[in-house]
Amino acid sequence: MESIAFALLQEHDVSTSREGATMKISSIISGKRVETISASASIHDLVNTLNSHHIGALVVSSDGKRIDGIVSERDVVRAMPGKLDQLIGMHVRDIMTVEVHTCTPDTTVAELMKMMTEHRIRHVPVVDGEGVLISIVSIGDVVKNRVGEMESENQALRDYVATGA
Repeated sequence: MESIAFALLQEHDVSTSREGATMKISSIISGKRVETISASASIHDLVNTLNSHHIGALVVSSDGKRIDGIVSERDVVRAMPGKLDQLIGMHVRDIMTVEVHTCTPDTTVAELMKMMTEHRIRHVPVVDGEGVLISIVSIGDVVKNRVGEMESENQALRDYVATGA
């Protein structure tokens, strides 16, 4: 899925898409919640939370506003080799990513696609102007949005050709 998602993002030159170049992240996050977890939570709690919400990442935050890190299912898998017997006693702080790339609601979809592609990340927390956590965007959200844009462009071209203009 990830390679398909990145291929879709890279295949289309976003600079030629009027929608992709100007559409803001705010249109993707409308009504979308962000789930958080404490750095002191157990790996067991982390896995159960990811599973119960059917999501791939949680923002690590002590207060639900400030970002302390991010942790994903990929972080759990990467912690397993050589530490499987220790995993049960580990905490989120032991495996989370501390350097978190973020965006704002005013970030364009094109800018976010570039960031996700360059840094090979699949989840980007969305913060307001003061750095307060307000949402999260996944690669799936971006791909869904991009496919929708491409379908709209395709239909517009079909309509144009059908009218003979």
